[in-house]
Amino acid sequence: MFSLLTVMAILLTPQASMIAFATRTDSAITLDGSLNEAAWAAARPIGELVQREPKEGEMPTERTDVEILYDNDNLYVGIVCYDSQPDRIIGTQMARDADLEGDDKIEILIDTFRDQRNAFYFATNPAGALVDGLIIENGQFNKDWDTIWNVRVRKSDIGWVAEFAIPFKSLTFRQGEASWGFNISRSIKRKLEEDRWAAPRLNIPFFQVSEEGEISGIDGLERSRGLDVRPFLSGRSTNNPGPPKTNWDGKGGLDAFYKLTPNLRVALTANTDFAETEVDNRQINLTRFPLFFPEKRSFFLENAGVFSFSNISADVIPFFSRNIGLNDGQEIPISSGIKLTGKTARYDIGVLDVNTRHAAGVDSRNFLVTRLKRTILQQSYIGGTFSVGDPTGRTSGKTYGTDLRLGTSHFAGTQRTVYFDSYALKAANVQDDKRNNSFGLGVTVPGDLWNVEADWKQIDGNFNPALGFVPRSNIRKFNFISAFAPRPKHYLSVRQMLYEFRFNRYTRIDKGQTESWRLFTAPLNYVMNSGDVFEFNYAPQFERLFAPFAFPGGVVLPPGDYSFTRWRVQYKGASKRPLKFDALWWFGTYWSGHANEVTTSLQFKLAPHFQTTLTLNETFARLKEGSFVARILTLQANYSFSAMITLFNLVQFDNETRNLGWQSRVRWIVRPGNEICFVFNQGWLQDERNGFKLHQDGRSIASKIQYTLRF
Repeated sequence: MFSLLTVMAILLTPQASMIAFATRTDSAITLDGSLNEAAWAAARPIGELVQREPKEGEMPTERTDVEILYDNDNLYVGIVCYDSQPDRIIGTQMARDADLEGDDKIEILIDTFRDQRNAFYFATNPAGALVDGLIIENGQFNKDWDTIWNVRVRKSDIGWVAEFAIPFKSLTFRQGEASWGFNISRSIKRKLEEDRWAAPRLNIPFFQVSEEGEISGIDGLERSRGLDVRPFLSGRSTNNPGPPKTNWDGKGGLDAFYKLTPNLRVALTANTDFAETEVDNRQINLTRFPLFFPEKRSFFLENAGVFSFSNISADVIPFFSRNIGLNDGQEIPISSGIKLTGKTARYDIGVLDVNTRHAAGVDSRNFLVTRLKRTILQQSYIGGTFSVGDPTGRTSGKTYGTDLRLGTSHFAGTQRTVYFDSYALKAANVQDDKRNNSFGLGVTVPGDLWNVEADWKQIDGNFNPALGFVPRSNIRKFNFISAFAPRPKHYLSVRQMLYEFRFNRYTRIDKGQTESWRLFTAPLNYVMNSGDVFEFNYAPQFERLFAPFAFPGGVVLPPGDYSFTRWRVQYKGASKRPLKFDALWWFGTYWSGHANEVTTSLQFKLAPHFQTTLTLNETFARLKEGSFVARILTLQANYSFSAMITLFNLVQFDNETRNLGWQSRVRWIVRPGNEICFVFNQGWLQDERNGFKLHQDGRSIASKIQYTLRF
């Protein structure tokens, strides 16, 4: 047993850090991807990147030079990516926030507060795509966060160059702090190689901010007013099914952002509009519990990581922003909202207050959410959350609680990372103030060779946070995960083997009986040197129904015990290829019978402008009580005219709603912060006889123009 003093000593173990120096410049920098200004010639290189994968600790196969400049307005990062085979550089996408998994890329993280837990993320590829996001608590990633910045890329016969310009107005930071956390990674996709500046170790993922290096010398920054005003105009035309009826609607609104201090930001919204938002991906629910759909609205995504709650509470989300302004998929107009996010001293602060209008039979409502975290030790925190407001209006909707994380990336003087998490919550929104709690604890030991996680939680039957998401209550859950992933030097071109064991068990509190358990194993999961992945799984499970359960198509299972075994075979093609094929097949016994689930995906990329993916997911079930088929067809086809103009198309069909939907969106970034969006939605309903006959089921056309003024 460790004593308290021993634990404190472990958590406070000092860390060696890479240090880079930023050079101040008073001359103008032209963002063109050339790095030909005199200021770049005078800048100090940050030092060599080191190979993390596939040969940890060795010199990279291709050289990378990195330099950092800054002036009163921007932080500049210039990267020269030398390549001995420039004709084999891979850059297939140009769209804003594109998935760069299949491309060569540069990734940057900037921890302006040096809290070793959270950071800003910026990335690009040889096609010049702009990708940004937020890294939260050493691993969570919010890619939907967008800010104003720019990058220019230029390819040549020596490789490619990326020139980043990140405005200080787009970052929050502590006034007078001359050192920021920093790390940079380069991926060479055809070689499946990653080179990194700080912590180039296999057991350290790039998003582990605690292992960052440091930028020194950023001083003399003048505080601006820190005010961004973003007015917008939007219009919408809707054609409803049935008797032809076209509705026209137009409105204007305003979003504003103001830095109360360099590290505290206020966001205001008035007459909010989400015309540019992407539609949800279709899902067919084959479980007894509600499905999760992620937030996609820009106002709620802004600095959303501040409101995140304990890393072990995936089954318990005390605040889920989709409960505000949405009711059964219908939009409820937001009249106004205010959000305060940032840091002061050692505290992370988040406050959100939103007012909605009367609409769709729902009265106007007010919602308040607060979040506070205090940094303790080096990579740990203790936090609290409070929210009030009920979209249904039936209760006060109060939920409050606390969470704790103790973490270190140098456990007991080693390079082992260990996290201990715990939380406790109460939903005080029911008349019965008993059985309305949730609490849990867990430990995580991540790593490349070994990864172990274990957690336990209880969710009482009356625990139902009005602004949260809890798919399963009245249970105690135990979860255990272990993975052993060796990297053989010479074995059938295998880069890494993953032997995985996962077990979870749910126990009903009121019945005192096991409700379900599932064992998932991966006796074979090989990542090849080519980038292809082959996997075979064995997954027995048990389900106890205390009430009848209905599948799509009216197939109803009676209460009782069900034991069955699922098997899976999966192949994932290498993402570096222009033509990529994935296939997955679940088979075996299923509830009272048998079922096959087949998912196939075909992706084609015509670099760097066009990308399309066709995905088909089908479940064929034959049970004693009857048979059913669940089918979802998805087609994505995107074309980027440049890094600033992209046409997105999403076509989806599912046989549960029998609805074929098409959304087409044009996003034109006139310049970062100034955008024009056009969105077209069309729906068709399949004939009840499930043929190819379709009839129109609604149409809408929307546009939005927004312009940002920075003061």
